[in-house]
Amino acid sequence: MKKGRGRTSRIRRRKLFRSSESRGVNESYKPEFIELKRWLKNRKFEDPNLIPARFPGTGRGLMSKTSLREGQVIISLPESCLLTTDTVMRSYLGVYVAKWQPPPSPLLALCTFLVAEKHAGTRSPWKPYLEILPKAYTCPVCLEPEVVNLLPKPLKAKAREQRIRVQEFFTSSRDFFSSLQPLFSEAVENIFSYSALLWAWCTVNTRAVYMKLGRRQCFSAEPDICALAPYLDLLNHSPDVQVKAAFNEETRCYEIRTASSCRPHEEVFICYGPHDNQRLLLEYGFVSTRNPHACVYVSKDILVKYLPSTDKQMNKKISILKDHGFIENLTFGWDGPSWRLLTALKLLCLEASEFTCWKKVLLGEIISDTNEKTSLDIAQKICHYFIEETNAVLQKVSHMKDEDVALVNQLTLVETLWIEELKILQTSAELLHNLQTAFM
Repeated sequence: MKKGRGRTSRIRRRKLFRSSESRGVNESYKPEFIELKRWLKNRKFEDPNLIPARFPGTGRGLMSKTSLREGQVIISLPESCLLTTDTVMRSYLGVYVAKWQPPPSPLLALCTFLVAEKHAGTRSPWKPYLEILPKAYTCPVCLEPEVVNLLPKPLKAKAREQRIRVQEFFTSSRDFFSSLQPLFSEAVENIFSYSALLWAWCTVNTRAVYMKLGRRQCFSAEPDICALAPYLDLLNHSPDVQVKAAFNEETRCYEIRTASSCRPHEEVFICYGPHDNQRLLLEYGFVSTRNPHACVYVSKDILVKYLPSTDKQMNKKISILKDHGFIENLTFGWDGPSWRLLTALKLLCLEASEFTCWKKVLLGEIISDTNEKTSLDIAQKICHYFIEETNAVLQKVSHMKDEDVALVNQLTLVETLWIEELKILQTSAELLHNLQTAFM
């Protein structure tokens, strides 16, 4: 047998291939990271554990230099490195914020500071941090309208709400921006444009860590809970990890403590929370593959799509579901239709003679084999409807990617979301088939 052709060699090659797939490429040598490290060092922070790197699948992140043990503090970022409303109030903007009426929100203060400092360019003491921030974001509010139209209906509605919210935020802030004209030689309308504020809003919304600051009269009553954490915000999200993240009042540092071990040269993750992919895309602008929290939402219209229109008790059944909180958050997940979805369907499938048992349905009791089978049949039909819809959208996305090269990145993101949902639906369809077989 020739060397390198045996079973052991093949296993070794597969292991090497898998490890190379997840291995990061060190980027600490790049000028922007050298400058950032120097800037952080001047603010009393040096990191012995992690280095910036680029990873397949997740992009830019932080890679472990050495083995990290469970419970270890992997980052301890001094307060002097954090960008908070305290930073804003200590700056040239502080006096303008303090005298503005009605008091601006903490979010507006942070966004204004980001736009102003970005405009300052090389004159900004925050330049090393600003340089590594994304130039553009992929939250739905930043997506082109034709791409937003491809989103699942529940997410599409939230995306439109998000766009309206940001547009209103911009419109309501114009007078405050005008008050800042003495600080600039250029017209403030050109500096604090909608695109500039949108970038700042996305920066805070996608990258800020939770840090509760005390209530101050110079700000509106909105919670002051956001802090931008340079370098720390390079950590990417994984639903499979657990960390403890908080500001340590004793050390005056924002600390990340890992709850799991990590080998050298692996990407180090944090968890933004148990979010499904639609929430991740809405709030952070990305989709997580193999996300255990991913799901497909079933709206009220789809819930009743395959039920008989002759059911005289349908309106009463819908009213009961609403009154007991069973009309929202009905989903298909990796474990098939959720208990809430099946419960809602069982109630909707009650025959006239069974209707008085609706309270038992909500408590999880079995009413009859017929009711169980009918609800599973409806769940299967809904699942197949979603599969057909998903395949149709994926085909449309594929055609658009060929036609509009400028939108490829946005379309790829939406495509990934639908592919992940298709996997869930196919799994659910198989599980439902198995359950239906038990009634045959």
